[in-house]
Amino acid sequence: MSTGLIIALIVIAAVVVIAAVMTLRARGPRQGPSLKRRFGPEYERAVARHDGDTKAAERELTERVQRHGDLRPQPLEPAQREQFEARWTAAQERFVDSPRDAVAEADRLLAEVAGARGFPDGGQYEEQLSALSVHHAHHVDGYRRVHRAAHLRAEDARDGGQGTEDMREAFVAARALFEELVKPARHDGGHTGGRHESGRHESGRHESGRERAAVNGGRTSPARGGHLPWAMNRRQAKES
Repeated sequence: MSTGLIIALIVIAAVVVIAAVMTLRARGPRQGPSLKRRFGPEYERAVARHDGDTKAAERELTERVQRHGDLRPQPLEPAQREQFEARWTAAQERFVDSPRDAVAEADRLLAEVAGARGFPDGGQYEEQLSALSVHHAHHVDGYRRVHRAAHLRAEDARDGGQGTEDMREAFVAARALFEELVKPARHDGGHTGGRHESGRHESGRHESGRERAAVNGGRTSPARGGHLPWAMNRRQAKES
């Protein structure tokens, strides 16, 4: 083999190595910011769970995207949506007298709605939560919180300070995900905001006076901004 050919092969090999290194460097810095934009608060939770190890957190989040990123949620039938909304309203009203039962129903409802939309079955809570975090990263923690509240035994809740206010906050946080899951898709011809400006449910049913009082600090003022008020009444709620 001639000296010129050997030198040419060395040069080619060097170019390939340099190109590979530059490609890896170009990909590396973008991965973190891309995942951080996609997952938002879930990114910070993953980093905290891995004791600040961002690489480990990013590996976990990347695996979630690989498993669930191609999932295409299925739209709900109008009758399904109306049924789910009615059950949520009933749970919301029930919170006033029985907050623990209300958060348990909210937990069940989120699992059922997510399953109906095509996410992993509610019996696989961790996998369902993982899939939801890929598509609803900014609201999925509400599900995590209400699930934890629903599965605490009464004595454990007292020992851990899980009072009515904690359950109220978990319920409120969970509703954001519920509304995301039940709102009609654009091609359904519905409003993507989840509620009409008039304060009516998408199903056309007016909110009841009790519901309005339960979620609006005991007052019966109408909803503002096109959304039903949903901050639970702290004074009226009694721990079961």
